[in-house]
Amino acid sequence: MDTLAARIPSPLSASAPAAQETSPIGSLIRSHRLRIGLTQRELADLSTISVRAIRDLEHGKARRPRSATVQLVADALRLGPRARAALEEAAHRGRVLTDSQDLAAPPTALHAMAGREGETEVLVAELSGTGTERLITMVGLTGVGKTRLALAVAERLHGAGLPVLWHAFPGGRPEYLDLGDETTAPVAALVDDLFGAPGPGGRTGTAAASLVELVGDGATLLVLDGAPAAPPRPDRLTALLRACPGLRLLVTSDAPWRVPGERVFLVSPLEVPAPGGADAGAPALRVFLDHVRRARPDFVAGPADLERAARVCRLLDGHPGALAAAASWLVVYDLATLCHGLGADPAALLHHLGEAGVAGDLRTALHDRLSRLPADARTLLDALCAHPPAERANPGADPDQGREMAELTALTGLSLPECGRRLRELLINGVVRAEYRDGVSRFRVLGLARAAWAHPAAATAAAH
Repeated sequence: MDTLAARIPSPLSASAPAAQETSPIGSLIRSHRLRIGLTQRELADLSTISVRAIRDLEHGKARRPRSATVQLVADALRLGPRARAALEEAAHRGRVLTDSQDLAAPPTALHAMAGREGETEVLVAELSGTGTERLITMVGLTGVGKTRLALAVAERLHGAGLPVLWHAFPGGRPEYLDLGDETTAPVAALVDDLFGAPGPGGRTGTAAASLVELVGDGATLLVLDGAPAAPPRPDRLTALLRACPGLRLLVTSDAPWRVPGERVFLVSPLEVPAPGGADAGAPALRVFLDHVRRARPDFVAGPADLERAARVCRLLDGHPGALAAAASWLVVYDLATLCHGLGADPAALLHHLGEAGVAGDLRTALHDRLSRLPADARTLLDALCAHPPAERANPGADPDQGREMAELTALTGLSLPECGRRLRELLINGVVRAEYRDGVSRFRVLGLARAAWAHPAAATAAAH
C-alpha cells in the first residue's frame, strides 16, 4: 500500500526546479531500477505502490518513506542483503526526527510543577510506544494547569527517546520558552490543514504529506496545546493517524472533541490541605506559597500564616490559576485581608493584580467558559448554585462538602439517568468535583466556578 505522502500532491510539485532535486534514497532507487531495465510504471506494478510514489521518491519529493514502502521497493528490485541494507540506511537518514542528534524536543517550562505525579505517570504510560492510546484530550476548567501537565508528559517521553512536536494555538498564556525548530512550519501547516476546508475528494491536504514524510512510521508525540473545542475534520484526522502508525496526539482543550478513539482525561485542581490543618506537603499549598514568595520575596510563613494560606487553598479549591491570581494581591494585602476578601466574594479577586495585561481577568474567562456549557448542564449548574448545602450559609466558612446523587435528584426533580448525564457534563468541564469517601460519592461545585457563575454582570463589565 502506498503512503499518504505518495497519494497526496507534494507542496514541492508547483516548483519545477525542486522537482529535479534528488535524495540519497531516490538516487539509489533510480540507479537500481535502471540497472535492471525497469520503467517507473513497471517498478510500481511489481512493488504494488503507485507510480507517483516512485516518481516522488526518485525526484526527492518524498525523502522519508515508511519502512513498509522501502521493503516493497527492495523486494521489487530483488536487492541482495547489502544493497537492501544501504537502501534502508538511506531512508533512515531522511527521517530527521529519529536521529538522536536532532531529536525534536518540547518547549522549556518556566515554572516547576507540583502534585501531578500520578497524572503524569498515567499519561506517559498511555502515550508511550507500548501504550494503547493514540489520541488523548486533556480537559478541565480554564487555568487548571493542562499545559503544564502536558509539558511534564512531553519532557518525560522525550527523555525516553521519543521525538516531540509541539503546536500552541493563539490565545493562551505563555507557560514555556519555545524557540522553534525545523519542525515548526510543517506542524503549523498540518494544523491549518486539519481544521481547514475540505480538500479535493475529502483527502488530507499537502501539508499533512510533509508531516508524514517527517514522521514516517516511527513513534512520535504531537502536542496540540489550547486546541479549539470544535474538532478537526474527522477524515483528515483519520488519514493522518493511519499514515503515521507511531504518531500519538496529546491535546489540551476546554472540552473534548468527541471523536472516535478519543481518550478524555480530566485535569482536576490540586489537592488542598484538610479543613482544620495546614499540611505543608499539600500540592495546592506548595504552589500557593511559591506564588506568594514571588509577590513578596521577604515572606516567611509562621504557623498563623500557614493556616491562612491553607484556607485560601480550600476557598479556591486548589485551582492553580486562581491561586496565582490570589497571591498577586499580596503586593497590597496581607494574608488575613486576603482570606477575608476571598471568603466574602472570591469573584472580585480572580485576576492577577500584578499581571493584568498578561493574564487578564480569570473571572471573565471562567464565566465565558461556563456560558458555553450545554443548556441542560447550565440548568443543573443554576440549581446547584441557587441551593448550596447548609454549610455554605456562613460566608466565611470553608467550601461545602458536596451532595450525594440522591440529594441531587431530589433537589432537581430529575430522573437518575438524566441527572447523571447532566452531572457528567459538568464533571468533564471541571465545574463539579467528585469526591469518594467511605464508599459514597459526593459532588460539589467548585467555589470559584460558583463565584464566576454568580456574577455575570461583573464578568461582562470586566470584559469590556
